[in-house]
Amino acid sequence: MTVEIKTVSDDETALAHPFVKCLAGLVRAEDRFGIWDKKPDAEMLADFIISKEKRKTIPILGDPDPDVLSRLEWFYAAVALQVEQRTGIMASPIMKMSHEGFGRMLVTAGRLVILNRYLRDVHRFGFPDFAKLAEEGARLADEAADWIFRYRDLALA
Repeated sequence: MTVEIKTVSDDETALAHPFVKCLAGLVRAEDRFGIWDKKPDAEMLADFIISKEKRKTIPILGDPDPDVLSRLEWFYAAVALQVEQRTGIMASPIMKMSHEGFGRMLVTAGRLVILNRYLRDVHRFGFPDFAKLAEEGARLADEAADWIFRYRDLALA
């Protein structure tokens, strides 16, 4: 059973998307000192957005900084949380990354790998706008949830 992905057209609609709300909640949960309490989601998630012009200024080769790695982990943690909310089965992201920005992201549920992504150029991780952020997050969560629906016994093992 796959959930249909709806296309998101503008930033306001995208910021109201369940995936983006989930991502914002995870980022806010990491705020130990309340710095982001009064910031709107758009401002708080602005670092996830990289315009074409900004992407061109980022070198092709480079080492990811800790902030980029944190955003990558938050993104896939939001995917896992969305899967858990849809299926009722806990999903966990696992990241293995080299210092050069190449690696792998797995999301598992029980003994089942529900998402397997090879990552490269992680220092350039981001989306052109909030709509693409919402669409990609929802697409990955749908794909991962579909594996659980197909192989529920492995996910419960």
